Amino acid sequence: MENKDRILEKATDLYMRYGIRSITMDEIASQLGISKKTIYQFFTDKDEMVEAVVDQEVKKSADECLHCKGISENAVEEIFIAIDMMDELLKAMNPLIMYDLEKHHPKAFKKLRDHKYQFMYRMIRENLERGIKEELYRPEINIDVITKNRIESAFLGFNQDIFPQSKYKISEVAYELAMFFLHGVTTTKGKKLIEKYSNERIKHKQRLYE
Repeated sequence: MENKDRILEKATDLYMRYGIRSITMDEIASQLGISKKTIYQFFTDKDEMVEAVVDQEVKKSADECLHCKGISENAVEEIFIAIDMMDELLKAMNPLIMYDLEKHHPKAFKKLRDHKYQFMYRMIRENLERGIKEELYRPEINIDVITKNRIESAFLGFNQDIFPQSKYKISEVAYELAMFFLHGVTTTKGKKLIEKYSNERIKHKQRLYE
């Protein structure tokens, strides 16, 4: 693996676990067993490194969303597959990372916002349109309003004023909010699929702990 990729991988791991502000360039260098000078050969400063991490994570997120859509049999299953993919990511993510981005790295935060309101908006809207065509979602919903509501609720778990890390697990908050969204938009036919996929999810988790 190239030095730059190794540095980026380690930075991502540390930021995800401990937040961005608490991790210095010295800490990343120490963890890798290299000099800070080596890091500065690839990244001019911490801002540039954080931007590179966000670029990488945004691309990964986009690829995973497209994968979820591609392998799903219907709009409801697409949401469940996305939930499971996000569940693994969120378990290893410190909720403070969003606060750190907004407060200390505005350029990187803007990239995340652009991804949120462009790519994610399109994916959620297309899911809603798909669900309506499949008669799994209510046809009378205002797609634009519900899309924006879903985007905001998907990030609500990172809000430490509402869901402090000491009391809530972000992955569990994300799941509850996703279920709230699905139950709000589904028809009777769609709700049967929610029950089906929810039961399958429970059985899968039980097998993992056996």
